[in-house]
Amino acid sequence: MVKFLIIRLSSIGDIVLTTPVVRCLKKQVKGSEVHFLMKKQYACIFENNPYIDRLWLYDKNLPQIIHELKRERFDYIIDLHRNLRTLWIKSELKVLSFSFDKLNIRKWILVNFKMNTLPQIHIVDRYLATTKLFDVKNDGEGLDYFLSSEDKKPLPEIEALKSSKYIALSIGAKHNTKKAPAAKLVAIIDRLQLPVVILGDGTDHIEAEKICQMSSNKNILDLTGKLSLNKSANVIMFSKIVITHDTGLMHIAAAFRKIIISIWGSTIPEFGMYPNKPGAGSRIFEVKGLKCRPCSKLGYKKCPKGHFDCMIKQDESEIAQWVNQLQ
Repeated sequence: MVKFLIIRLSSIGDIVLTTPVVRCLKKQVKGSEVHFLMKKQYACIFENNPYIDRLWLYDKNLPQIIHELKRERFDYIIDLHRNLRTLWIKSELKVLSFSFDKLNIRKWILVNFKMNTLPQIHIVDRYLATTKLFDVKNDGEGLDYFLSSEDKKPLPEIEALKSSKYIALSIGAKHNTKKAPAAKLVAIIDRLQLPVVILGDGTDHIEAEKICQMSSNKNILDLTGKLSLNKSANVIMFSKIVITHDTGLMHIAAAFRKIIISIWGSTIPEFGMYPNKPGAGSRIFEVKGLKCRPCSKLGYKKCPKGHFDCMIKQDESEIAQWVNQLQ
């Protein structure tokens, strides 16, 4: 038996993007036992994953977790996070490890000098490069997201739409420069022909209320702050189309092979984190030719230049027209 510890502590999208590594290791390395270490707050992402033998949850108790991990006697560590915490873990466990290359210098060059030297491959393949010693190959099956039988049940709120088709609109993102302004989203929503279900966490609720108040579309259901992550995944799973920013729910939508309309602001797909194997008809919308873009590899609280052209100049008519012709 070969015993692996995979580490990716956060966050939602980054963890979902590791699922091909988990699956391919488990299925392609005979007799392998796969453990995964992550922050406790993201446990629901993997609690139903059949390819993980044991899930380790970190919640400000890293010394204790390290002590327990030592007793497992792992053969190998696959470090898909690569920060000071994972360096500490690897130094304590003292087993052969393989670490994901974040390419931070190349990203810095792209952000600051607009010179793209990044490999033109998806981050999934960069994650999988850590397993090449074991002859693990990308099986082409995309991302995974497993729900319990309970979480798979359609929500009463969705059934109230009295429609078998609706659009899931994910309005959140960790950084504001990755989010379209409310007025821009309203301009899109008002042109859509299908009902719209707004998704986001509690921090997005004020923005969602603003969108509902400004919109002339009366077929909007605001579920921001009302659902767990897995219940939000349920809404995405039953949707016809997903409109989203560059954020975690975008990758969950890709795991369900949904049609994804992704709207990009300060970040760019060239970083390698665009939707992996989404449904046919998916499309990326971005404002090309801006000298200031990308302004960051992650995003900012507000536009550093003050104009926010990467979102303000998005063509809402083109986005809505593309969505409407897909229904």
